[in-house]
Amino acid sequence: MLKTFRTYFKNYELFLYFYTRSNYSITFMSLTPNENNIPLTKFESMLKTNSVYFFDSVEFEEIIHYYIDSGKNALAKKAIKLGLKQHPNSIILKLLQAELLIFDDEFDAAGILLREIQAIEPTNDEVYVQQASIFSKRDNHKKAIDLLTIALAYTDEKADVLAMIGMEYLFLDDFDEARLNFAKCLEVDFEDYSSLYNVVYCFDMESKHQEAVDYLNKYIDKDPYSEVAWHQLGRQYFILEQYEEAARAFDYAIVIDEYFVGAYLEKAKTLEKLNQFEDAIENYKATLELDDATAFVFLRIGECYEKLEMYSLATQFYKKAVHEDPLLDKAWIVLTNLVLKQKKYNKALFYVNKALEIDENNTLYWRKYAEINLKLNYFEEAIEAFQRCITLQDYDIEIWVGLADVLCFLGDYEDALTNLLKAKTYFTDFAEIDYRLSGLYFKFKNFEKGAFYLKQALVIDFEYQTIFKELFIEVYQMESVQDIINEFKKTSS
Repeated sequence: MLKTFRTYFKNYELFLYFYTRSNYSITFMSLTPNENNIPLTKFESMLKTNSVYFFDSVEFEEIIHYYIDSGKNALAKKAIKLGLKQHPNSIILKLLQAELLIFDDEFDAAGILLREIQAIEPTNDEVYVQQASIFSKRDNHKKAIDLLTIALAYTDEKADVLAMIGMEYLFLDDFDEARLNFAKCLEVDFEDYSSLYNVVYCFDMESKHQEAVDYLNKYIDKDPYSEVAWHQLGRQYFILEQYEEAARAFDYAIVIDEYFVGAYLEKAKTLEKLNQFEDAIENYKATLELDDATAFVFLRIGECYEKLEMYSLATQFYKKAVHEDPLLDKAWIVLTNLVLKQKKYNKALFYVNKALEIDENNTLYWRKYAEINLKLNYFEEAIEAFQRCITLQDYDIEIWVGLADVLCFLGDYEDALTNLLKAKTYFTDFAEIDYRLSGLYFKFKNFEKGAFYLKQALVIDFEYQTIFKELFIEVYQMESVQDIINEFKKTSS
């Protein structure tokens, strides 16, 4: 039935996703062109010499399957054409012809051919599967399910058809029905791990994590040596923030399969949540021994060392991460934050620039860029960073206030006022804005507006006037300003 799966799924990548999660995969078995495969060697020799040799229908089927599985559809079509000349009544060859027509989106021609086959063999499950594939590709998933239900009545390989039905329900976002069909696959074949993954996936999509735990525990009661089930159970406990139970489940998965990379990774992440950073590091390092190094693992190890305040080792692994994947912006940012802690501002600026080269639309990076430039007294660059944040629609009050303060520091009071008035449209009752507006209006000798915003700010947050004093000391010391503050104290006491 593997050929049925290949024919059926309208999105081959989606099929592979469900069948290759967490280190498990399906391999389509086929012929390979060597001396042990006489039909294939003979067929390719025939193509080179323009001779015509006879093959029985089974040999043609094997040859065609090899070419389809190898992605050599042109040769598969040649084999089908010759095969049907030699065996014009072969249902298998006609089904393969229909498969290639569907692959080429020639649905009408495939539909006509399949109806002809159906008239001859009305109980051939493959006919209904391929018809379902056509409707699925046309986004008529309910009709596809109806046809697959008919195929289910005729097939000997019910788990495969149930999986197809489950996939159709996934296309409809009907996760309950999808899960029920994948669960039925497990009733047919208890070790069908692809269906087990899909059952858990359906629970995940509906955030039914406790239900997933209950299901997996029942599964484990029947098969306590299933590393896949233990791994999935650990994932669900992790999502539920039951980290002790998650770590225990991943331990069982590793005991059963000491080469299970995914279990080591998940256990390491769980140990981080338990603040067991040294043990987490050991599990991350175990994955490096079992599989190719990844930037993700280096990054996580670095973060663990940083939490242990082992900054030299943290830096070492962060640098390994960016060496492994220079486009991993998160690694550049953690390097930025680490050297910032050490007040190495020039290095921090270098690293944050690397992150911005990768993702120039990330406002968090622009905030960090502004922070570093302020430390280095690069005020123009800081202004640019704040302005980029606003352009990127990051309207956090810290951005507006930071921009205004730098502009004021540089004596660019008009631009500071303009930006604060824009901020006022987003933050109507914020002392941070009103105190600054008051200070600027007093500087511009607009005493009426200065007094208005000062009184408004005092009502919102009286204690914030200490910041007002720091920013506008000359304004704060004005007699009229002190009168307003003192009057407010009297009336509010």
